[in-house]
Amino acid sequence: MNASIIRLYALLLALFATVVGFTSYWAIFDADELRERPDNRRSLIEAQKVPRGTITTVDGTEVAVSVPQGSGDQRIFVRDYPGGELFGHPVGYSFVEFGSSEIERSENDVLIGRDNEFVSIIEQLEGQVDEGSDLTVTLDAEAQQIAQDGIESAISVPETGGALVAIEPDTGAVRAMVSEPGYDPNLVPDQFKQLNRDEGSTPLVNRATQSTYPPGSTMKVVTATAALDSGEFETSTTLNADSGIDVSGVPLANAGGEDFGTISMTDALTNSVNTYWAQVGEQLGPETMVSYMERFGFYEDPPLNFPTDELTPSGVINADRDLVRDGFDVGRVAIGQGGAEGQLLATPIQMAMVASAVANGGELMEPTLLQEVIDPDGRTTDELDPDVQSTVMSEDTAAEVAEMMTNVAEEGTASGLSVAGATLAGKTGTAELDIEAGINQAWFIGFAPADDPQIAVAATIERCQGCFGGDTAGPIATDVMGSLLGE
Repeated sequence: MNASIIRLYALLLALFATVVGFTSYWAIFDADELRERPDNRRSLIEAQKVPRGTITTVDGTEVAVSVPQGSGDQRIFVRDYPGGELFGHPVGYSFVEFGSSEIERSENDVLIGRDNEFVSIIEQLEGQVDEGSDLTVTLDAEAQQIAQDGIESAISVPETGGALVAIEPDTGAVRAMVSEPGYDPNLVPDQFKQLNRDEGSTPLVNRATQSTYPPGSTMKVVTATAALDSGEFETSTTLNADSGIDVSGVPLANAGGEDFGTISMTDALTNSVNTYWAQVGEQLGPETMVSYMERFGFYEDPPLNFPTDELTPSGVINADRDLVRDGFDVGRVAIGQGGAEGQLLATPIQMAMVASAVANGGELMEPTLLQEVIDPDGRTTDELDPDVQSTVMSEDTAAEVAEMMTNVAEEGTASGLSVAGATLAGKTGTAELDIEAGINQAWFIGFAPADDPQIAVAATIERCQGCFGGDTAGPIATDVMGSLLGE
């Protein structure tokens, strides 16, 4: 009898422990993840009663405000977006029926005054009403407008788009982020189903952080970094760079089938010579290439203050959509291409981080959209605090790569580009997507001033017809640079 009672007691104790364990897990340990889920409406319903903090750009433009509706116990606050489509990405939206996205979701606790749970509990006990903190983001409204106008005018094929990201190299502050086609968050309540079903243009997708594309010759900046920093090559190292050289057993052509003969690394980057850089990739091998790609941030989500499901890692991706670190055509990956066993795909923010790391002397700073948080009492509770993500390369290597990129802008494939009053360092990229139809992916990455970098930019246009990086993506990037440099 005693044994039966003991077994029953043990069973009840185990069940009780299980209930406590699961309750603790969901209520405490996994609370943040539950709150961040886009289908979780409870926090949004509660937040309706709170005057949500205003989101403002660093130059003082209000991009998200709360508007009261009703009165007394029935009063709620509804979000309004004065900037409309211009800031749909990356600010996002927040509505009870449709959830939230981007900055509105990732900074939700700050915006509703729940970033410090302990203080919130005390305030509730004292009878104080919750009120959200105001958030200043690092974005510049003028640069955002210039980027949006430029990308919209460059789109030439229906149901395609483009993106741009501009970053301060020494702080990681994102000064512009545009994804086209975009959307007006004010229209989400009325057009959410339509925006979600629009598979061709996918306006709710932030192409800057979620979409991956073949980066073309902009990848040669990563390859150059790996070659020089590993000590395997120098800028003066020469290779035969004729067109038609075998790479992984298959002939590789230069643009237009041009033969360059024996040239140095500097000349190879200036003229974006495929066969030179493919040979560099083969000599370095997958292990070295992947190692330096990881230093730049490939193979993981960018550490941006965004919801994790709105970030996509860049890297070599096989036909099963898996990231792979070996078994691919390293020569073609080194020039931004690849095959079924592994094709290089990158997000615009990743390529902006590549340019930023070179511009910052080899140190890659974590990208951020947070400039400052001001609580309802006017106190600054958080502000931009630059964090080093990784040391990608030595200062000497960064200086050598920057000099070669400056040469690209002065006499190479980007020689038609300029930023008034500043020297430019850059690299163009044109990934051929459909050779017969002349459909390409146009890219440009770069920074300015080349001798004292203040801003790094990556811009890309999807599936444009007859376009090239230097004449399509490049001018958009340099216009944004000029604006942020006070041109």
